[in-house]
Amino acid sequence: MTDSAKWLWLSGGVVALILLYLLAPILTPFMVAAILAYMGDPLVDRLEKWRLPRTTAVMVVFFGLGLVLVLLLVIVVPMLERQVRVLASAMPHYIDTIQHQFLPWLQQRFGIELQLDSVQLKQSLTAHWREAGGVAGTLMASLTRSGMAVLGWLANLLLIPVVTFYLLRDWDALVARVHEMLPRRFEPMIVQLSKSSDEVLGAFFRGQLMVMLALAIFYSVGLEFAGLDLAILLGITAGLLSFVPYLGLIVGIVFACVAALLQFHDLTHLVYIAIVFGIGQLLEGMVLTPWLVGNRIGLHPVAVIFAVLAGGQLFGFFGILVALPTAAVIAVILRYAHEKYLTSHLYSKS
Repeated sequence: MTDSAKWLWLSGGVVALILLYLLAPILTPFMVAAILAYMGDPLVDRLEKWRLPRTTAVMVVFFGLGLVLVLLLVIVVPMLERQVRVLASAMPHYIDTIQHQFLPWLQQRFGIELQLDSVQLKQSLTAHWREAGGVAGTLMASLTRSGMAVLGWLANLLLIPVVTFYLLRDWDALVARVHEMLPRRFEPMIVQLSKSSDEVLGAFFRGQLMVMLALAIFYSVGLEFAGLDLAILLGITAGLLSFVPYLGLIVGIVFACVAALLQFHDLTHLVYIAIVFGIGQLLEGMVLTPWLVGNRIGLHPVAVIFAVLAGGQLFGFFGILVALPTAAVIAVILRYAHEKYLTSHLYSKS
């Protein structure tokens, strides 16, 4: 490659990054649609094998995913809203329990003396709850007054299913067109990297999301049987955080134990919570992850966290959406470069 060609590619990359940064708010619904289409394409391909036309298969998958999403919103959102209300109403009781039972126990057992101004803390929490409600009301009022903001929000909301439908319908054709445009010299290498990236992304987006959903349901049901008032809130939180190994387990069991102590004032329920999370961990490690994900992700947990935070910092919500696909592709390229390096003359002693 000549120097002029290298500078041309570098200039094109810089311009693409600048455009990506400037157009990030507009590209967000398209990225959401692309992720949904990518997740739904295997289902469409499977229906095509059952001799359904592509468009019919897309409609079946499209409305199936939409129905699942609507059911989740209708069922989960009201439950979470009730759980937040329970937490808000129980917070003064929790503060009194900490002040009159937990702090004296710490002082008597370990000699640790802590002071807690319960009155001021309750007033501060109440003010924050009211402020949160005020912010939400102010935001809704401003959206109502700003017709352009409402139109833009509705346009993006309606754009996602439309773009998802067309991407699902033409997904195979788009992939074939991209394949045709590849330089024949680099085509085998790019195809190999694309397949490896597809395995990583497919394992994460399809497999790991199913694991997160299954764990969220299991933890919520298990903690509900244990009698926790905040079972659903804690279970969903632990399940969603399980994309980082052990993070969901640690966060879930710590907060569940604290909630159980504040609610029941005994150690018996801690055994129930330990059983729930212990079974959940065994279920994740021995059944869910091997079955739904396998060993194909190859993304280190720290890399996942950094990618999400860096993408959000640079490009906002759009950056969060593109963070994991970008990290997966970079990880595949780095592994490919590492393998090439180990077989090159630069690595050998001779």
